[in-house]
Amino acid sequence: MRLLELGAVILGLAVLARIAARFDLPTVPLYLIAGLAFGEGGILPLVTTRGFVETGAEIGLILVLFVLGLEHSSRDLLATARASAMPGLVDLVLNVTPGVLVGLILGWGPLAAAFLGGITYVSSSGVAAKLLEHAGPHARGASRFVVTIAVIEDLVMAIYLPVLAALLIGGGADISLVPPMVAIVAVGVFLAIALRVEVGLSAMLFSRSDEALLLSILGFAILIAGVAEVARFSAAVGALLAGIMLSGPAAEGAQTLVRPLRDLFAAIFFAFIGLSVDPATIPPVLGIAVLLGLVTSATKYATGWWAARRLGSEVRARGVVGAALIPRGEFSIAIAGLAAAASIEDDLGPVTVAYVILTVVVGSVVTKVLARRVDRWDPSDAAARHG
Repeated sequence: MRLLELGAVILGLAVLARIAARFDLPTVPLYLIAGLAFGEGGILPLVTTRGFVETGAEIGLILVLFVLGLEHSSRDLLATARASAMPGLVDLVLNVTPGVLVGLILGWGPLAAAFLGGITYVSSSGVAAKLLEHAGPHARGASRFVVTIAVIEDLVMAIYLPVLAALLIGGGADISLVPPMVAIVAVGVFLAIALRVEVGLSAMLFSRSDEALLLSILGFAILIAGVAEVARFSAAVGALLAGIMLSGPAAEGAQTLVRPLRDLFAAIFFAFIGLSVDPATIPPVLGIAVLLGLVTSATKYATGWWAARRLGSEVRARGVVGAALIPRGEFSIAIAGLAAAASIEDDLGPVTVAYVILTVVVGSVVTKVLARRVDRWDPSDAAARHG
């Protein structure tokens, strides 16, 4: 029975992935909806495989953040931070503030408000890349500006997540500035060390055997995640930092080998977040999610437009940059997962699920509309018509 149910779950996720590929849709909201359908209070709750799905979701979160870390070396992150500090600061202020304010107004407390601020802040680089991949040739020129902003956000998350993990020490009962300050200093020290050891570490882990390289990389990522967990940090944060530590051939080989595993367990992770939320809890918080979605869609669009202008983007691509940044996804769900594991606030999970689905839909529609307009408006065509 257990294998039957597990096979049905994986095949169901495969069908959703096929539907997403067929209609150029992001997979994250589909997996979340599937989780809602098969969780407690759903259409057909899972019975025998929930324990495996829970463990798979934990591995999925570790692999999602590990692969995100692999995409940026510590050197690249620090260089981007120096070159794009002002757009990063504007992005942080405009998009963290709505979440924090709403959390405080709702009486959730400062810790839950800090989690909600992180959820509303970080865009989904995966969804943004998918949207721009299928945009017109002129709209695709916006991708490098989206990548720049995404790198800044990843750097902020490399600090933000350890701060949240530090605030969770003691169950969040006593909020103190000491743990987050220690976390910030620790990340700074880590990045400084990573600059010196990443090449040697990469050489030590690298192997021409795909099998040996895969086992080495996975063992390293899960070991660092385990060390972080034992140190009362967050396993997910440890995985993110482990990915940042690697560079060179090991990192390149790891991305190729680990991504299929990441896709499998990430799908289980997103579905598990939906499984953890009773669909009946979403209608009472839907108004909050819609309000947050509308406000932060506007602030993220404004952030992307202004940042693209400051970084030298063409006028016609600035709106596409802002629209592509509207969807929230992997990091937002990861933050909600950390909060759920610590039982921070019961309503945070339902709000996040509804919020992510809403922003992905809004961002996808706006990006496609603006991309079509940008692609139609070609200055050479206009000159020819008026010549």
